[in-house]
Amino acid sequence: MDAAASSPASSSLEAVATAFRSRVNELQDLALARNMYPATAVPDLAAVDASVTAMEAQVQAIRRRLQEELDAIPKAKKLVEKSLKQQQKLQHMLANMPSGMREDVVATPLEQSSARMLPECFSFNTPAEFLESDFKIKDEPVAAPKKGKGAAPRWFISTEELDSLSSYMRGRLTLEKVNIAINEVATYADANAHLVACPKKKLSEETWEKALELRDIAATEAAKGKHFFLEADIKGPGLKLDHTGKAILTVLRHLGRIHETRIGHHRVFILAKQH
Repeated sequence: MDAAASSPASSSLEAVATAFRSRVNELQDLALARNMYPATAVPDLAAVDASVTAMEAQVQAIRRRLQEELDAIPKAKKLVEKSLKQQQKLQHMLANMPSGMREDVVATPLEQSSARMLPECFSFNTPAEFLESDFKIKDEPVAAPKKGKGAAPRWFISTEELDSLSSYMRGRLTLEKVNIAINEVATYADANAHLVACPKKKLSEETWEKALELRDIAATEAAKGKHFFLEADIKGPGLKLDHTGKAILTVLRHLGRIHETRIGHHRVFILAKQH
């Protein structure tokens, strides 16, 4: 497409340049024909030639600029496509977000719930600090979410997805219950990611033992570079290991929001990113 777009423009500019050169030759012939003494016409012809050379240089400059703009079109298209895709993701999240989270997506439910779960070393005053936090580990480097990876994915389900489930799988689950659970498991994954990254000197002995276990899990091929939570992390209030909670986990697996695996003696749930 780019070659096709540049070809007509280039040929058009080439035609203009050729026309200039042809016109110069005609003017030279006419000047010589009207003047029997060519030597006296040399200054006039030199002036015409200089003017035409300057115009040809301008045409070449225009041609280069046009080529630069043509080369930039594919990059601009990719940027627009990525922006539209991101917009669709945000619209999906907003449309299916639990009502209790709409006023303050991060500050209210995430900070309140994670404050009960994270060690003292995790103190974030704003969502920006949370997203920009450094996941580098100075004591024992392991495969953990890298800096800039951001918070765990919160891929909320839509009404259409819930309605597409069979009645026995859906049971009495509502969109609100499932999406609240999605937010809660993402909070568990955030807590684990930060626990993996926290230096030993900022953790208690008990918490350090759990951090070591999480680091071993994070270093495995199945969980490397991904957000995950353990079955042992599920303690409510939005998701519990009761009949409803197990039904929600089944729905999340079926809809591709989580992938389950067993690492050691732990039942591990890995969060999927939104496509």
